[in-house]
Amino acid sequence: MSRNLKVTLAYDGTDFNGWQIQPGLPTVQGVLAESIVCITGERVMPQGSGRTDAGVHALGQVASFNIRSPIPERGLMVALNDILPSSVRVNSVEQVEETFHARHWAKAKTYRYRIYRGDICPPFEARYVFHDPYPMDEEAIVRASEHVVGRHDFTSFAACDPDRSARIAEAEQGCAGRDCGSVPSNVRTIHSALWMRNSEELSFTIRGDGFLHHMVRNLVGTFLQVGKGALRVSDIPAILEARDRSAAGPTAAASGLYLVNVEY
Repeated sequence: MSRNLKVTLAYDGTDFNGWQIQPGLPTVQGVLAESIVCITGERVMPQGSGRTDAGVHALGQVASFNIRSPIPERGLMVALNDILPSSVRVNSVEQVEETFHARHWAKAKTYRYRIYRGDICPPFEARYVFHDPYPMDEEAIVRASEHVVGRHDFTSFAACDPDRSARIAEAEQGCAGRDCGSVPSNVRTIHSALWMRNSEELSFTIRGDGFLHHMVRNLVGTFLQVGKGALRVSDIPAILEARDRSAAGPTAAASGLYLVNVEY
């Protein structure tokens, strides 16, 4: 008899090409799947709550998969941590109802972006922060982030994806004059967007019902442009309204981003 398992894990994403499995490249999903095979003999594909990019870290990523092995949940957690690389840790394994799916059931996610503001970044922090010691109006950054809270179309802050744009255009054309709930959408609800200063570190924590590809990093890159005076706080609503990636700022480095937790 099979069990549907929910696994919560943390990882240092520096040496991985993101979550999603890719032929010939190290990925978190890939090493987790191979570890499960080694322990149970079953080849499964753990479904993550979302695809973190290359270099992005996680404190509370969630994956789900079905196995037939009778190994108890805690035993499986211990066995996985014995053979996974030290950069990946399974924090919990629990049996959940058969219909649970780590991505489809997710109701909200929280991400955090860390910026080290000191002149010299400690070598033991360099893999886990974005180092930016240059002059910055941090108050302006805080005010800029207030504009993204609420329900908005975040196309301007999504990674450019020509194929997806074509699919949206085709879907919209096919649904002309009628309601069509299957049309892809870049509309998301942001529940909170908060900045915090702690000694030499400036961090940004954002919670929402979902995030587009590169969305958090593009938001941070844009807010940093505000802090440096290249953009104004009042430009943020216009950037949202433009629905054009070129209207926003650059993509912030992957090293500072963490998936903190997923809510169900």
